[in-house]
Amino acid sequence: MASAQLKTYTEEDYYSLSEDVRAELIDGQFYYMAAPSRIHQKILNFLNTEINLYIRSKKGNCEVYPAPFAVKLFADNDKAIVEPDISVICDPNKLTDRGCTGAPDWIIEIISPGTASYDYIRKLNLYADAGVREYWIVDPMEKSVYVYFLEQERFRVVSYTFQDSINVNIYEDLWIDFKEFEE
Repeated sequence: MASAQLKTYTEEDYYSLSEDVRAELIDGQFYYMAAPSRIHQKILNFLNTEINLYIRSKKGNCEVYPAPFAVKLFADNDKAIVEPDISVICDPNKLTDRGCTGAPDWIIEIISPGTASYDYIRKLNLYADAGVREYWIVDPMEKSVYVYFLEQERFRVVSYTFQDSINVNIYEDLWIDFKEFEE
């Protein structure tokens, strides 16, 4: 008996979605996303502000984009477009009118109960394969932050809590102090 074949979607299908639909395209399959919670948005706003203030103070060339922002991780693969909660891109040649083509330098995902395994497994591997230099997984329920830093084609991981000040590995002097985050 033959098994049912899943339809494989492409970048063209992704950009044909209605603007009110949030989805990611991974391995040619759509993964739809629900609206984020209030705590998710508070964390996103806190981190986005801290990163932007740092870059502005240093007159840096990196740019910060909160979701929704399309990231086509592989230039030669039209079946993988994600929308990380925060993307930091330091190579302006990767930026297009549609978003980013190529791996951002730093990605932050803020998980919800429904996306935990997706962010910890599927996206972790996808981001490592793409060459993302730093990947943070922020868990509001556990009040934890897992920092993955790419070293010689594999991620090194360090775990933190919301009581810690966390060094951003792609910068020498940027620390995010989660004690300053107010719930």
